[in-house]
Amino acid sequence: MSVILPAEWAPQSAVQLTWPRPDGDFAERFEAVEDNFLRLAAAITRFQDLIVACGEDVEGLRARLLAAGCPGARLRLYAVPADDVWARDHGPITVFRNGKPIHLDFVFNGWGGKFDATLDNEVTQQLARKGAWNTLVESIGFVLEGGGIESDGQGTLLTTERCLLAPTRNPAFDKAHIEAKLKAWFGLGRVLWLKHGDLLGDDTDGHIDTIARFCDASTIAYQACDDASDAHYEDLKAMEAELQALRQANGEPYRLVPLPLPTAIFDETGKRLPAGYPNFLIMNGAVLVPTYGVETDAEALRRLVPCFPGREVIGVDCRTLIHQYGSLHCVTMQIPSAAA
Repeated sequence: MSVILPAEWAPQSAVQLTWPRPDGDFAERFEAVEDNFLRLAAAITRFQDLIVACGEDVEGLRARLLAAGCPGARLRLYAVPADDVWARDHGPITVFRNGKPIHLDFVFNGWGGKFDATLDNEVTQQLARKGAWNTLVESIGFVLEGGGIESDGQGTLLTTERCLLAPTRNPAFDKAHIEAKLKAWFGLGRVLWLKHGDLLGDDTDGHIDTIARFCDASTIAYQACDDASDAHYEDLKAMEAELQALRQANGEPYRLVPLPLPTAIFDETGKRLPAGYPNFLIMNGAVLVPTYGVETDAEALRRLVPCFPGREVIGVDCRTLIHQYGSLHCVTMQIPSAAA
């Protein structure tokens, strides 16, 4: 049986968002975060359909999306409740088995039990029941978040030990067992593990999508740090060395694209927020890159443009999202073509 976990640059039918709740974790910043989501939705619907899991006010949200410039024909809204907005981690992970799409619905336990995720864990099945997609949804009793894995579409998976081996996720399985399961579910030939790499303030235990991303099968963009006085310096330099030692399946080194570390951003309590540039979303014809209103934004966009020929590289201000310790890729889940 042929199994493929498509790369993010494979053709897509839609992108899923889970809309913020006025009484949710962003309650104190709800207007700002909804504005962030409206800008993101407008950027997505320039290129493809948008599936939104939202509360009961479906028509009110539709009106706000239309006012924000989203084409009505590209909006697919469903009254599906959720705890929070992180669709990357509670949305479906799509594979193709013998060419047929399957939505894998893994367990989401709030990043190792840090937060209640009861409603989030039901979102994929609820969207299926509401008709958001006709693709078969297959539930898997294993804790795995989409932000924790990165596929090149050719049988290689990039991930981190800190996340996938965290004892709060799947304590019954060791590294060898987890790798064997990943290979079976995703049709992999190999799994590349990083021991280092983390952003201060991140509560996912080091999701790969915050630190290192495939741009194509031979190119990895990663979060760099060249300031020896920065708290990230030692760990990100160690990750950089790990990436330099990795080899493609053909034995060649990867082309590595370092992205500047965003100018430090802190919340009102003085806690550093996990701003990073690898948390971009690849879509049909575009790459949406988080920006933070800091001086490093322009340089990050400049470095990413050559990585995506034929795609428009677009910055989306995500300074509100990082107040709940995630960014652009974390709130989106792409749905590959033929799967929605």
